[in-house]
Amino acid sequence: MSARKKARTTATTATKAAKGKAATAAKATGTAMTAAAKVRRFRGTALKIHAGVVLDRLLAEYPDAHCALDFTNAFELLCATILSAQCTDKRVNMVTPALFARFPDAAALATAKPEELEEIIRSTGFFRSKAKSLIGMATGLMERHGGEVPADMDALTALPGVGRKTANVILGNAFGRNDGIVVDTHVTRLSNRLGLTAESDAVKIEQALMPLIPRERWTILSHLLIEHGRRVCDARKPRCADCVLSDVCPSAQL
Repeated sequence: MSARKKARTTATTATKAAKGKAATAAKATGTAMTAAAKVRRFRGTALKIHAGVVLDRLLAEYPDAHCALDFTNAFELLCATILSAQCTDKRVNMVTPALFARFPDAAALATAKPEELEEIIRSTGFFRSKAKSLIGMATGLMERHGGEVPADMDALTALPGVGRKTANVILGNAFGRNDGIVVDTHVTRLSNRLGLTAESDAVKIEQALMPLIPRERWTILSHLLIEHGRRVCDARKPRCADCVLSDVCPSAQL
């Protein structure tokens, strides 16, 4: 085969490959557009009614839904929540008994040696940055709040390693305050699939969900969506045939 013919063959093959990729991308885009269109079908009163149906069915399906992190007080929950970033709750629960035995309160944790703390929490991943956040958080509690965890959003988010999501976990589960909705990967995924919002940013998702759900249900909503996400609405292979929401979910037929 001549060099010129070989070059033409190579170019043709490359063109076909590019077209194939473009077709695949177009198909994926079309699917995404279809999903987005279905998400947009809920508006106003219809959206609020839909949210109510979702809430009621999940409450019936998971009556015992609760925070999966083990804790006995607000300080322990705050530590556990910081450790849960990019880590399973199950793994965190395996680590915290030793952590709390060694550092039972803010005063002890604030004076912890980073190397010792890192070794205790190593298996949770990102242990160096988490150790820094834990010590910084404990130091902040000692300096600003007498070692006690404040039941206030602004005070909590001012602590090192504590964002709005973590603060919502603490306020809702340690203090029984519904100041917001915890938005993690499960809540993000299910909120979109169920047509509750088309937002992808955690703060915007929270803002979209809050008007749809009675305030006293904000904390439990997160637990319900997380539980359903773990048991049924898997990220890769959602089990729609086993889902109590399949007949009202706009994504069930995609």
